[in-house]
This record gives sequence, structure tokens and C-alpha cells, in this order.
Amino acid sequence: MSTRSLTRLLLVDDHPVVRDGLRCVEQIEPLLRVVGEAETMAGALEAARRLRPEVILMDVRLPDGDGMEACRHIKAWLPEVRVLFLTSYADNRFVLAAMEAGADGYLLKESDAQRIVEAIRCILNGGTVFDPVVTRGVMNGLKTGGGANPLSALSAQERRVLEEVTKGRTDKEVAGALGLTTKTARNYLDRVFSKLDVHTRTEAAMLYIRFSRGAGPE
Repeated sequence: MSTRSLTRLLLVDDHPVVRDGLRCVEQIEPLLRVVGEAETMAGALEAARRLRPEVILMDVRLPDGDGMEACRHIKAWLPEVRVLFLTSYADNRFVLAAMEAGADGYLLKESDAQRIVEAIRCILNGGTVFDPVVTRGVMNGLKTGGGANPLSALSAQERRVLEEVTKGRTDKEVAGALGLTTKTARNYLDRVFSKLDVHTRTEAAMLYIRFSRGAGPE
């Protein structure tokens, strides 16, 4: 987080009490500023366009839709905005849907304000944050090589490609970030899928989030 400028937050939740509670992050980190609130998907889309926040704290369930759909639309308009889901749902389906929508993080609402502030700092620096409770649930459905670190099988460039994918980037965006052609980026990702024995970008991203700290360079 910058030491010289404010980070603008948009709060999206249909419960006013929850939105009021989330404002306490300003007390922990003075450089965070809540610039707007929304209680519906339509309101979130309008507020995001008008206020152009750096970070959106988003609920999964909204009266007129869901946070995943809102996230997809907002990311299409404002690809640099960071979206952190705050929800009471630990269901694997919601976690995977959030990642597919391009979410930068997924925390349960039981997280305290300090944890939320730390998550905001992480995603502003290009990282991803997923609650250990929901991550364990998703990982139980994936193959992990009997406890071995599956990322050890990847080359350094394959890990770089996977890291970009974990940020929610498309093949074209991955290619641009790494100075590759889109076809080359896709070829690297195909090899990643094969080595990790997964079939979707979300599964690969979840493995990266779980094991990236323990995978040394090849």
C-alpha cells in the first residue's frame, strides 16, 4: 500500500450493519478510505463505474444477483480494480466461482478487521488471499501427489505463467505481462495442466495458492 496516497474502497453488502462494521478498517489503516457503498448488484456496478475504487469488498449474495456476476462485469470495465469477497459461505462452489470471476481474494466474514486490512494490502501488491478454511475445502477435491509439492514439477517459466493465471488474467494478458505470444502462453499453460493433473485454470490456481511457498526454482 502506498505511503503517500489514499486507497479508495467500495463496500458491497445488502446488510447496512455489515457495511457499518467494515468501515472500521479506516481506523486500523488511515490510508484506506471508504468512498461508497452499495447493497445490490446494480448498485455495485453503478458505483464502481462512478467512483472507480481501487478495492471492492464484495458479498457473494445480493438481492438482485450475485457478487460473482458483479465481479465479472467490473473486472471487464476496470481490470485494475481489486475485488475481495467477504462472505459467510465456505461452499467450494462459491470459492471456485469467485476465482473464475477474477476475484483477488475470498475471506469469511468472521475475519477480524486486522485480517481484512492485511488482505487488502496483499491484493494491492498483486497477491491473492483465500481463507484457509475455504482453501482446505477446495483442496480436498484435488490431487496433490500424496503430500508432495506438485509445483516442483514446473519449470520457472511455467510457474511464472501460473502465477499470472492466479491473478485472474486471460491468456492474452498473461502473454503481455511476460512478453510472450498468446499461443506460447497457452502452450505453457497446457503443460502446467498436464504436470499438475488438473483440467481448469481454477484448479491450477488453487494448487498454486496452496503450494507456491514451498516450490523452489528448477
